[in-house]
Amino acid sequence: MGIGNIGIPGLILIVALALIIFGPKKLPEIGKAAGETLREFKKSANDLMSDDSDKKDSTKDNQE
Repeated sequence: MGIGNIGIPGLILIVALALIIFGPKKLPEIGKAAGETLREFKKSANDLMSDDSDKKDSTKDNQE
């Protein structure tokens, strides 16, 4: 059973457990921190991809 097979009932259960464990005041802070982390990860991944494509372009230009 993979993570893609959670479904709506499983998702509701996870949210309910998080609400019980962390409380309603902490959930927005946790969500904000998770969003910032994902944003930074995506930015870093895009920077790495663009750096790789820049290197490939520069080596291609040097070969011609």
